[in-house]
Amino acid sequence: MDRERIKALISLLDDPNDEVYASVEDALLKSPVEIIPELEKAWEGSLDDVFQQRIENIIHSIQLKDVFTGLMQWLKSPTHDLLYGSFLVCKYQYPEVSLVQLKEQLSELRKDIWLEMNEHLTALEKVRVVNHVLFHNHKFSRNTSKYLAPENNYINEVLASQKGNPLSVSIIYSILCRELGMPVFGVNLPKNFVLAYLDEAAVDRGEVPKDRSAVLFYINPINKGAVLGRKEIEYFIKQQKLQPKEEYFLPCNNITIIRRMLNNLSVAYDSHGEETKKQEIQKLLALFSDYEQGLL
Repeated sequence: MDRERIKALISLLDDPNDEVYASVEDALLKSPVEIIPELEKAWEGSLDDVFQQRIENIIHSIQLKDVFTGLMQWLKSPTHDLLYGSFLVCKYQYPEVSLVQLKEQLSELRKDIWLEMNEHLTALEKVRVVNHVLFHNHKFSRNTSKYLAPENNYINEVLASQKGNPLSVSIIYSILCRELGMPVFGVNLPKNFVLAYLDEAAVDRGEVPKDRSAVLFYINPINKGAVLGRKEIEYFIKQQKLQPKEEYFLPCNNITIIRRMLNNLSVAYDSHGEETKKQEIQKLLALFSDYEQGLL
């Protein structure tokens, strides 16, 4: 769609005829996300409340479609990169978020950790270094005062505030460890989210192992990176009155992690009475069901 046609369509958004508006809206909603600056320019140049509201609705719908398309492509990709999946979730609430900036922030943290590392450290010693940098130097912690706040699930916000929930802090922790060559993967434990430090030899054999024996120990990032054994996980499961499942002890894939992040957001928006946002998140979650059923 050429720029002049876009301008012509935008100029018709204040048409009082509902049929004309519906036709214009439909055409604009089929347009790529690149038309948004033109819509924003038109919004700034108008004082008409109806015109501005219509533009705001269209911009939001286009941005939501962009996230929807991005997640669909991510699900169909062979790698399911954790950072990129987290970035796509951020784009739902923060359309202008920059992947480059996220990488730069993580790079600074990674550099701080790397400077304290050496090749002779054991797995436990490496974890202590990561913990010292993240939780002592940079003060990452649980957002206890606003535990159900939606922003706890957006890693751009967590990186800025150093506060998050078990999942978001674990994602940042895992990404940094993996970039530093440490085999640290998420474990989808209900009512918490922890990490597993795997035997490097087991990981080198190919796919992430599905055998408890490959797990050297567990890490609880929301508790300043406390190191846990299998017995602590078993005790937690018993304490929470959960039915024991093998998956609670094994690393999960990145699809499971991003899906859980979206589920967290659905609960967060529901708790804040934001029904529209909850429904939009549910539409994004439906993609994961479609993927599982081979419909994508």
